[in-house]
Order: sequence, then structure tokens, then C-alpha cells
Amino acid sequence: MARDGDSTEPTREFPGYPTGDTLKTRSDAAPEPTTAPPGSATAPPETGARPGSGPARGLLWVLGAAALAVVVLLGVQTSGLWPSFRNPFAEQQTDRSQPTLLKSIQDLSRYVAAEGNFQVVVDLQTDRKYVPEFLLNERTLFVGAGSVEAYVDFAKISEGAVVESADGKSVEIKLPAPQLGETNLDLEKSYVFAEKRGLLNRLGDVFASDPNRQQEVYRLAEERITAAARDSGLGTRAEENTRKMLEGLLGSLGYEKVTITYVAP
Repeated sequence: MARDGDSTEPTREFPGYPTGDTLKTRSDAAPEPTTAPPGSATAPPETGARPGSGPARGLLWVLGAAALAVVVLLGVQTSGLWPSFRNPFAEQQTDRSQPTLLKSIQDLSRYVAAEGNFQVVVDLQTDRKYVPEFLLNERTLFVGAGSVEAYVDFAKISEGAVVESADGKSVEIKLPAPQLGETNLDLEKSYVFAEKRGLLNRLGDVFASDPNRQQEVYRLAEERITAAARDSGLGTRAEENTRKMLEGLLGSLGYEKVTITYVAP
């Protein structure tokens, strides 16, 4: 059906066009929400909760509860309210030593007049010729600390070694020369600084270990300390100290002159 040019009434074939007032009314009105089927691709996402907020919040709660439990346990154990439990795998030390046996008693008449403290570094290496060191080699770096005493043995004073003057104002004494005692290696201050062993040496320890393996470095340390004590002037210091001690002792007894001489034992 044709539409007349003078007719402005809407018909079924030609509906009426919206005017400016109608468009303004439509823009001011709130849009109606559209619903889509649950399986439709155009369905808007649900906005009830943020994705992942549930598991993250649960994890934070678990971590917080664990930290609180640790703090409470430490506080209770520190205060002494919580009973202490021993570790079943803790290291234990058992002393099965036998009673000490007294072998002898020796009376001494020594006057220890001086003592020297020494420290020595022993670098001992044992290897084989034409054999690589990584296979067969033993090298120990040992720091030894020890002391040596210098003493005068009064038991060796011979008869007639003490001569008093006629007026009783002076005395002359002949003493044996000071001697050096045995080197006393202090195991608390001595230690193995470094140790290097070859592959075959380590394998040998698996089948048969040598409990006296460190005795050689101990012996060398004692020898070095003894040699150093001989050259240190320790005997001269012992002579001076012994002379001063006897001069003070005999001077208090009324002797005005005290002469001390040393003779070879």
C-alpha cells in the first residue's frame, strides 16, 4: 500500500518515527536489565564474590593459627608449665673407665724456680714416592701448646755443701744446677688445625682405624718444645730466682752475706 505524501498518520506498514521529545524521554529512563540463559555466552559474570578470595582467606587463617600455636607453645615451655620431653635420638655418652690404679708415690725436694709456656706448629706429612697425593697421603697441621719447668733438686745437695763463717754472719751454699722438667703438653689448648688424607687412607679407616695415629704429632710437638726450652734461657732464670729466694730466707735468719754457687749434678 502506498503512502500519501500529505498523510502523517502512522500505519502498519509505515510506523511513526520517534520525535525529539520521545528520544529524550527514552534516554532519561533507566535501562531494563536483560537476562540471558545460564548456558549462554553473553550471560554477564556473577559478581557475588571475588575469584580466589575464599582459598586465599582460608590459607591466611591457617598460617595465622599455626603462628599463634607456636608462640603459645614456646611461651608455655619457657615458663616451665609444659613438661620437657627428651629426644629419643639424642647423643649419649657412657663412661666405662676402670678405677684409677696408684702405681707409686715419689717424694720430691724440688724447688720450681721458673716455668716457660710454649706453642709450636707441627706440619707432618707421610706419603709414598711415585704415588699421587690424592690416593695415598697423610698430612696433619697440629698446633701444640705446652709448658716446661726449671727446678733445683735440693735432694742432691751433697754433704759439706753448706759452709758457715766463723762469726756466723755469712754462709756459702753449693747447689746443683737447675734442670728442666718434662714437657707438659696441654691437650686443652692443643688442637689439629687441618688434616688431609688420601682416598686409600680414608678407605683403610673404614676397615681398621688407628687410635694412635695422632701420637706422632704429639711426640714431635713435645720434642720441639723441649728444644726451645733449652735455648730460651730458662735455666738462667731459675738460678736467679733460686738465689733471690735463699738470700731472702737466710737474710731473715740473721746472715748478712749469702753466697750461692751452682755445680753440675
